[in-house]
Parts: sequence; C-alpha cells; structure tokens
Amino acid sequence: MSFRIEDLEKENMKKLVIEVSAEKFDEALDKAYQKNKNKISIQGFRKGKAPKALIEKMYGPGVFYEDAANILIPDEYEAAANECGLDIVSRPEIDVEQIEKGKSFIFTAEVAVKPEVELGSYKGVETEKTDVTVTDDDVKAELDKAAEQSSRLVKITDRPVEDGDIATIDFEGFMDGVAFAGGKGENHDLTIGSHSFIDTFEEQLIGKNIGDETEVNVTFPAEYHAKDLAGKPAMFKVTIKGIQKKEVPELNDEFAKDTTEFETLDEYKADIRKKLEDKKAKEAKEKKRDAVIAKIVETSKMSIPEPMIDLQKRRMVEDFEQRLRMQGLKLEQYMQFTGMTPEKFLEEMAPAAKKEIEQRLVLEAIVKAENIEVSEEELEAEFKSMADAYGMELENVKKVLGDKEKENIKMDLAVRKAADLVTEAAVEK
Repeated sequence: MSFRIEDLEKENMKKLVIEVSAEKFDEALDKAYQKNKNKISIQGFRKGKAPKALIEKMYGPGVFYEDAANILIPDEYEAAANECGLDIVSRPEIDVEQIEKGKSFIFTAEVAVKPEVELGSYKGVETEKTDVTVTDDDVKAELDKAAEQSSRLVKITDRPVEDGDIATIDFEGFMDGVAFAGGKGENHDLTIGSHSFIDTFEEQLIGKNIGDETEVNVTFPAEYHAKDLAGKPAMFKVTIKGIQKKEVPELNDEFAKDTTEFETLDEYKADIRKKLEDKKAKEAKEKKRDAVIAKIVETSKMSIPEPMIDLQKRRMVEDFEQRLRMQGLKLEQYMQFTGMTPEKFLEEMAPAAKKEIEQRLVLEAIVKAENIEVSEEELEAEFKSMADAYGMELENVKKVLGDKEKENIKMDLAVRKAADLVTEAAVEK
C-alpha cells in the first residue's frame, strides 16, 4: 500500500489517495469469490462449485469488485491514516478511483484534520461573581422536601374529596357519546391540584364522596398530542373508589432522630446548610469555568470543518442513546414519543457539538502553550478511579486500554488542568 496527501479547497480538509497493489486486489477478489460462490447458481454446477473465471464470464468481470473493495478499504484506510501523520477528526468520505482486475486498486478518502487555534487572551479573564449565600429559606426548602419524602398516606372515609387529596378513580372518556381510545383507566391515583389531568378535571372531583359516580366535562388543549382529540370537548364518567391524604411529619427533634443520624433538628439544619454551601460553591466554580472558557473561545480564532462537527454530533447521539438504554428505552421509542426524526435530532445537536469542539480545541491549545504535563502518579490515580467506577481490578483496566486510549486519557487530564488554570486566573467582578 502507498498513499499521497492532497490539499482540498476547503480549509482543514485533506484527501488521501491510497493505492493497493494488483496482487493484493486479486487476493481480495478471491476472498470475495469464496464469500459469494454458494449464492450463485450456474447450470451444470452445484452451488459453490462454479469456477471463479466462469462466474466472471457469465456475470461480467466486475461481479466481485464491490465485495473486494469492501474487504480492502477498512484495513488499507486505517493503515494509511496511521502512517500519514495527519490528525484526522472525521469519518472518511470514500471514493473509488480505479478498480480493474490485473491493476492496482486506487481509492480516495476525504478527511477533516484538527484545526490550528489562534489563542486569544486566556489569563485574567473577567467574569461575574456568583452569589453562594445559603439562606434560611434554602434550608427550609430542603427540610420541607425531606418531610415530604417521609410523609405517609392516610385513608379518608368520613369526608368528600378536598384539594391536595389523592383520589383513586375509575374513568372513561366519551366524545359525542362515543368512548375514545386511551380514555379509560381503573384504580388510578390522582392527586387533586397536581394538574396532571387536562383542563378542570381535578377541580370537578372536589366535594365528591367515595362511591359517587359523576360526569366531568373538559376540553382538550389545542396542542394535545392526539390530533383527533385536540381542542375538542369531552365527557368523562368517573367513579370515586377511595380517598387518601398525605400526612407530612412535623419538623422537630423527633423527626431528626427518626429520619437522620442527628439528635436535634438544629444539628440536622446545620448539616443541610453545610451541604448546600458545598453544592453552591461547586456549582459556582463550574459556572465560572464555563464562562471563562466561553470568553476564551470568543477571543480565539479557529476554522472548524463541517465533517468534524458531523462526527461530534454522531458521538453525542450515541452517548444519548446509551443513557436512554440505561433507563430501559430505545432511541426509536424516544423519537416516537417526541415526534423527532433522526435528521432533525442530528440537526439540533449541531450547536452543542460545535461548542464542545471549540472548548476542547482552546483547552488543548492552552495545554500546548503552557506546556502542561500529566505525571505518572496522576495517570495512575485516574486508572484507579476508573477501576473503582467499573468494579474492576486496576491491572485489568490497564490491560484493556490500548496505547491510544491511554494517550487520550492523559490528554483529558491535561485539559482538566488547563481548565483549572484559566478558572483560577480569572478575575471576578
């Protein structure tokens, strides 16, 4: 295999012209024949027994060209990409230039290369100061949340439904006297005042007693997801099956003893305040870091090739798909729920993809400008952190990581150090 590099008109785009010997192409043709011979029928021969030359004569000399090209291209491109010295940041766009038996196989790969960055000012960047004060109201809100989580449900039998109750209901919806699909439910727990049901549905249940059967009249929102129901009036027949009320415990020393490791409510409050202060300080640092990096991007110059953004978009979609799978969902289901198309989803990823690339490029440029290095101890600590996260032995983590992956991790650590450097050097106003 040999190759040459050609410059393209678009900035940061290159073309690799890759030539594979005729002998190697003939070997790929033989592999393609072996792969396909059992699928080809020729009179006088059992499947898989027809000679390659006869098949080529019957179907044309190019019958195995496509499969042969597909056999060669991945490995030959990877070899050229590794040897060419280019910092490739996109998927290759492949085009076959010459494919003929007895001749060398020539194909091209258009790729984007990492842009050069002209760094703007990155030390002493001015940012707005973030308020990290924790108020009594903040502490009270956390206490109320804890009390809510410790609440219990109490059955109500001696009064009608009130605002805030949880009513257990059977219901069925009708439009012009005809029941509609998806409008029926049994033993459904509905919190009155939650506005989880449409229009004034919940309010119309206030005052009703267990066992009551009532009619609830509502109008579906104009933007309702079911187009046949959007904007139209409907009637629901509802039966009250049960009433429950959430009983929230009183916030006192007893509550602190029963639900926490603290003896008094004041001790619990002090702990909440400390945690909130730590959380706000962390959030403020992250906000400051993001603001500083954004300003550095604004004052820096770089030309990002579109294929680089396309690759980043696809990586982000893959990450999103993985997070969905952890929640038991497939990307196709998400698309159906949201009315999104794959094309639109990718398009909406573009701004975030571009921003992520810009931030990474300026931080890598700062790593280079400041000669930031990562020690073996720091790298070892990162491997240990990965081992703990994945529940693996440290040595096993090191074994599964190739040299390229280790270099990427090392650069990630250097980029973090660059982000810390510019954040600490920023001036709050």
